[in-house]
Amino acid sequence: MRKNLILVLISFFPLLSVAQRSAFVGVVVDERSEPLMGASVAVEGTTVGTSTDANGRFVLHADGETARLVVRFVGFADGRAEARRDRECRIVLATDEHQLEVVTVSANAAEERMRSTTIGMERLTAAQVRQMPVLLGEVDVLKAIQTLPGVVQTSEGGSGYSVRGGGSDQNLVLLDGATVYNPSHLLGFFSTFNGDIVGAVDLYKGDLPLRHGGRLSSLLDVQTRQTNPTRFGMEGGIGLLSSRLALEMPIGKKAHAMLAGRRTYLDIFTLLSGNESIRNSSINFHDLNGKIVVDLDDRNHLMLSGYTGRDKFKMDVGHFAYGNSAAALTWQHSLSQRSALALTATATRYQYEMFADIDDTEAGIDAQMDDAGLRLDLIHSPAEGWKIEYGGGLIWHSIRPGREYESDANSYELPRRQALESGLYASNEHAIGSALRLRYGLRLSGFHNLGPEDVFRFDEHFDIVDTLHCTGIFHNYWRLEPRIGAVLQTGERTSVKANFSRNVQYMQLANNSAAGSPVDVWFPASPNIAPQTSDMLAGGLFHNRGTWDASVELFYKRQRNVVDFADHASLLFNDRLEGEVRQGRGRAYGIELAARKSAGRLTGSASYTLSRAERQINGIADGRWFLAPFDKTHSGSVSATFDIAPRHAISALWLYATGNPTTYPTGRFQIGGEFFPIYSGRNDRRKPDYHRLDVAYTFRPRQRPNRRWRGEWVVSVINLYGQKNPWIITFKQEEGKTPEAEMLYLFGVVPSVTYNFKF
Repeated sequence: MRKNLILVLISFFPLLSVAQRSAFVGVVVDERSEPLMGASVAVEGTTVGTSTDANGRFVLHADGETARLVVRFVGFADGRAEARRDRECRIVLATDEHQLEVVTVSANAAEERMRSTTIGMERLTAAQVRQMPVLLGEVDVLKAIQTLPGVVQTSEGGSGYSVRGGGSDQNLVLLDGATVYNPSHLLGFFSTFNGDIVGAVDLYKGDLPLRHGGRLSSLLDVQTRQTNPTRFGMEGGIGLLSSRLALEMPIGKKAHAMLAGRRTYLDIFTLLSGNESIRNSSINFHDLNGKIVVDLDDRNHLMLSGYTGRDKFKMDVGHFAYGNSAAALTWQHSLSQRSALALTATATRYQYEMFADIDDTEAGIDAQMDDAGLRLDLIHSPAEGWKIEYGGGLIWHSIRPGREYESDANSYELPRRQALESGLYASNEHAIGSALRLRYGLRLSGFHNLGPEDVFRFDEHFDIVDTLHCTGIFHNYWRLEPRIGAVLQTGERTSVKANFSRNVQYMQLANNSAAGSPVDVWFPASPNIAPQTSDMLAGGLFHNRGTWDASVELFYKRQRNVVDFADHASLLFNDRLEGEVRQGRGRAYGIELAARKSAGRLTGSASYTLSRAERQINGIADGRWFLAPFDKTHSGSVSATFDIAPRHAISALWLYATGNPTTYPTGRFQIGGEFFPIYSGRNDRRKPDYHRLDVAYTFRPRQRPNRRWRGEWVVSVINLYGQKNPWIITFKQEEGKTPEAEMLYLFGVVPSVTYNFKF
């Protein structure tokens, strides 16, 4: 017994000896206060060093009460700082004017991606997003991530996207930690994220951080800029159909703020029409972002961010509107030189309404969804190369599925539904030797239905046989979500990764159209609807050679209780929606190839994905396996930017994807002189393949000495060769004739001009 105890103490002695060294913590940012991932931080004159994480933060262990740190990041001038063991240091790197800012971010991100234990994680910076050709002058985060391997758009022009064969509702979208349920404007043409305020975008394709849960396929974590201006500044842009403006300013010595707004003026153009009906119509959206950061002292920081946005479509006969609101308040506290915590409170609302006034009769419907959440995250670094994270959170969901009303009648409202979603997690990441690094952890998630609510009981034919009136917490689900990952450094430039992750989803979307709609209805797990579960195995080979990097990833996902709907299901304003739900099995597998070049006059990337996504559900397709709605056998993209001259650049983006699975009528029958269609099997046909080429030219006028004003002109052309990609395919029936298919496409060649400025 004593011998075993001595052996245990000896095995822990290296950790104990390291733990006695001082821990120096800090964050590395650029001049715009955007965190720099992969920056090298070292103690001057020694071999002791580390690199920054995705948030620009680092923990470095060294001897002494103080340390002289040297920070290096390709494309930036070296930085130096005096660090103390009892306070966090902030290191700001100045851009090296001899190199392009966008180049170096990519290069260091590639090295960090190669060494990280997380697989399927992609990071885009604001500079990378701005380089891509844009639709009607608007930089779009959601369009940018659709160029990544394993990510495809769900419909032409839309902001919805599918990750590794999953549904669009299986993606968790966060803005500074707050959930955004519908991240789109103008029915999906633009995203809710204003490019002027975006700092970084992290996409996790299945291997979600344990602190987050509730979705099967991905996490899109959008963080607004961590501004720390020393004087007033502004930037924005003026386009053909929309304009935007962002302001940033210091508030005293310990606080700074940012405010950004955006609005379209399509409604102004409709006033110029000679058609009275068009003059009385309008289409517009607006959004507003705000952020305040307060540095209380070296150990305490507060951050309050908020967003609100709304779309409105007005016609002679009525109007349609929808919008999101989100807010997050975060307190960051340094407990010690080795530990820190973050306490975050969030609130989210999504709402839509439709109103019509026809023949002196007014009628309308509306719906609303609210979330309120609280999360505590802690991080502890007992020794160099060892990181422990743990915490938990709670989200309250309130869903008002719909209310309809008329001017001459009483309103009718579907019953409100409420639920609590909870989670506790712990993870550990550490190195084993110099080549192997492990990350493993466990999340315990729960879902609790809250009354009052009437719960239906269904028989095997989905007919209601009983109704129960429930109050309080009347039903619970508990699930364990283990995750484990490893990276093996097989050489200085190459690594091999593998992981397993289990995700559980308790909220799902009632949507039987691949195109999506703002009036789609979210509904929770319940006694009748089991939570969806996904187990994913993934592995990959990663190689980084300076400014070049390449990767190969393979994945296999197995899903249980996957949600689909009965044929000809009625989803909108249905108080018995659960009777339309069918659950079964799903699987998705594929291979993703990617290559990137991040330095030189020519930069860009190329990706290709070969995949398959299928489902098997009793009551659908006779119980046989069928293609999932977002299955795309082949998908790929090529993007490139070429610096013609110091002030001139041209960029191009080409996209390709196999057409979406669909169900077509294959025949018809007649009853009483009326024809009815006979449909093919579920998703056994495909729409035509999708492809498109976008180009953009950027001109930066010569900057005058001693002037802060900087501007640039961007001329872009979307769909350069006029490809008619299908949006909706319908079948026209004329008496005495064979039905004919008609394809509706959204746009042909779309040019735009935008002037961007910064002061």
